[in-house]
Amino acid sequence: MAAKGSKLTGRMPFLLLAGSMLAGVPGIAAAQDAAAEPVAQPVAPQGQEIVRTISVSGAQRLEPQTILSYIQLRPGQEWNQVVGDQVLKELYATELFANASVSYDNGAVLIEIVENPVVNRIILEGNERIKDDKIVPEIRLAPRQIFTRSKVRADVARIIELYKRQGRFAATVEPNMVQLAQNRVDVVFEITEGPKSKVRQINIIGNEVFSDGDLKGEMVTKEARLLSILSSNTSYDPDRLAFDQAKLREFYLTEGYADFRVVSAVAELTPDRRDFIITYVVEEGERYKFGDVAVDSQLRDFDSEAMSRNLPMKTGEFYNAKLIEDTVEQLTELAGSFGYAFADVSPRISRNPETRTMDVNFVIQEAPRVYVERIDVNGNTLTQDKVVRREFRLVEGDAFSTLQVARSAARINSLGFFQEGLEINQVEGSAPDRIILEANVEEQATGELQLSAGFSSIENFILAGSIRQRNFRGRGQTVGLSVNYSRYARSAEASFSEPYLFDRNISAGVDIYRRDYSSFNFNRSDRNTTYKQATTGFSLRAGVPLTEYSSLIGSYTLNYDDVTLDENQFFSDLNGDGVAECDPFRAGRYLCEAIGQRTSSILGLSFNLDATDSRLRPTRGRNLSLTTQYAGLGGSVEYLSIRGRAGQYFPLGSGFVFSLTAEGGAIRGFRDEDGDGTNDVRLTDRYFLGSPQIRGFDIRGVGPRVLRRPIIAGEDGNPVTVTERNRIQDDAIGGTAYYLGRAELDIPLGSGARSLGLRPSVFVDIGAVFNVEDPVLIQNPFGNERFFPLLDDSGNPVFLNPGATDSVEDDTIVAIPVGDPIPDGFIAQGQTSAAFEEVFLGDTPSPRISVGVGVNWNSPFGPFRIDLAYALKKVEGDDTKLFSFNVGTQF
Repeated sequence: MAAKGSKLTGRMPFLLLAGSMLAGVPGIAAAQDAAAEPVAQPVAPQGQEIVRTISVSGAQRLEPQTILSYIQLRPGQEWNQVVGDQVLKELYATELFANASVSYDNGAVLIEIVENPVVNRIILEGNERIKDDKIVPEIRLAPRQIFTRSKVRADVARIIELYKRQGRFAATVEPNMVQLAQNRVDVVFEITEGPKSKVRQINIIGNEVFSDGDLKGEMVTKEARLLSILSSNTSYDPDRLAFDQAKLREFYLTEGYADFRVVSAVAELTPDRRDFIITYVVEEGERYKFGDVAVDSQLRDFDSEAMSRNLPMKTGEFYNAKLIEDTVEQLTELAGSFGYAFADVSPRISRNPETRTMDVNFVIQEAPRVYVERIDVNGNTLTQDKVVRREFRLVEGDAFSTLQVARSAARINSLGFFQEGLEINQVEGSAPDRIILEANVEEQATGELQLSAGFSSIENFILAGSIRQRNFRGRGQTVGLSVNYSRYARSAEASFSEPYLFDRNISAGVDIYRRDYSSFNFNRSDRNTTYKQATTGFSLRAGVPLTEYSSLIGSYTLNYDDVTLDENQFFSDLNGDGVAECDPFRAGRYLCEAIGQRTSSILGLSFNLDATDSRLRPTRGRNLSLTTQYAGLGGSVEYLSIRGRAGQYFPLGSGFVFSLTAEGGAIRGFRDEDGDGTNDVRLTDRYFLGSPQIRGFDIRGVGPRVLRRPIIAGEDGNPVTVTERNRIQDDAIGGTAYYLGRAELDIPLGSGARSLGLRPSVFVDIGAVFNVEDPVLIQNPFGNERFFPLLDDSGNPVFLNPGATDSVEDDTIVAIPVGDPIPDGFIAQGQTSAAFEEVFLGDTPSPRISVGVGVNWNSPFGPFRIDLAYALKKVEGDDTKLFSFNVGTQF
């Protein structure tokens, strides 16, 4: 036996070499069904079964030696059922095999395996609410990987968890395999999304002081009801459940219940697995009041007794934890405003259960006064450093002040060059009394390309385009070019502004423009052009700051105006001398007085105050502007006007912002242009009011106007005045005084809507324009017809020449100079006036009131504003409009 064993041992190198060669030829090994050669043939002791050989059957991709490396069984070891079970466990632990079996026959162990297939592709079916690009990253199984059940189960769990995060707890995922050739499979995840799980009911147990309705009102999560169909807070969210517990505790702590706690909060699926029922168990505890309240200041600049007297909470008032937090914040800001940047304010609360009082002592720890060591500006790739630094209200070496830091952040945000929400970080300096201020800015697009479109019942389609760069060359300069076009208005304007001229705190700017305006009226159901005004001019301006929040701006404007009327429509030979003049009978006396060429030389002075937190989108603070203009330093127009505007913004909490704005103006003329002894303001210098100043009314839809009402024959032949608006000629003539007010509430939306840039608001607008000299009205009584000849471009009357024969083809239109004989048979061309009456309406300070809703949306194609307004109060003659919108983009 020893000699035989030695011989098997001597053959071992040869067997190992043969095994290595077989391992290097996997195709041959697979073809021969991978039989592993035994290393030795030990002799089994009496009564024991010994493993002599181990072979593998069924391998396709894996080498037999690789499979044997996964198990601990080796030739020479004892065989029993426990050993066989262990081999199976080790094989299945690799997750490489779909099936495996082990058999033993007279020392030979045969392992038969079926390998797991290879994944060919992953297919998703039934997912509509969540698209593939959101689900695929959650799936760990991938093409060309070995398929395993554990991976599939894990992927199913991840997909279901993704749907749970979307509030769909009834979602199910069924994985299926599609068998392909060469042991490959397609894995198909069949998804049943189910409805979004709502909160069907909220139960509160243990509340005695406050009703369920009071507590539910404090929660973010709401019960699903018919009227809350558009709310996103009715869906179940575990994070929101934890937030609501914090909201309940905050509410009770503000009401004095210092011992309040939420014992448990359980969310249970309904039996149909569609919705949730949430149950809170609470303990309210006793209500506490404030005991002794005081401030213990260790800062030399603060008088503890004086500060204690000015605390917002008083002894005997009900305890309010929110008030304590606010007081800590106010004391910290107060210390910071005196230069103590690192002052530590800590409230020390002593509870007295017997008297149910809470003593509060605000301790302000001693801290050094801090000075600004350095100001760092980071993140500005385009904007020059000086543009940001000049907005700081502190410089290196100044005593630190939280008020000045906050003001600096507000001024930088108001530039509009960087992303909103900039905060100036405070970093410890090289010494305890030194601080470094860091402005970490993130630049945003400051170029604006705006394309606005609107539809008006008067102007029909309105188009406007402008291009503006608010941070030209990174210097904070503004350059712009705008073009506007509509049926009745066209303009082009170029502008340039420098906020810091020669790096001094002096602003300057220039505007050059051309504006063509065609006024209009209603003539029956048509809208017709009345006068045309072409204005060419420029404006220079310069401003200096008076205080941190106010400035004074002076300006000079030179305008050349040319006001004209269509001679064919409104001119007649009034004196019979062949010279066409403006005919008041056809145009109205107020239009005839407006035509002509004028030059306006205007000096202006404006006082501006802006104490808001942002000039672009204020949420708190106030602003005020007062402007006066005098025209008469040369030119042919002389008047004095004054206009004022004020606004106040109130943050109401939770993102709500309420604003009140008011403005008004008046103008007085000083020249008697028509020689009638009155210094009336000319038509083109008056105030007009309507959209967009007061929503709910059309362009120039509010204020004094002349209505020319047709007079027709009634059924009985007697004259009847037409009162239908669409059949009346309507001319707005403006006023010399106006006022305008607005109350608006910005409504916050959820985080999803905010990320889309949606900002809705509700508003009330009120205003009026009035105080104009009564125009001289023209009347054309019923039965009084008047013929208006058609004139050519030279002012000659036009006639129809019927020709030599009575044939329409021979008819020609000719103009005959005034004074020349008119051949027989020639027919004068023109029109016969219809009977009408003119009435003057709307000259009253009576307020016009409208209410409405509007939405600002930072859409993918640019800023979008839509308003829906209804006129609650108007006077006879006013023209209303329900809907308006505009859109633009940025680059």
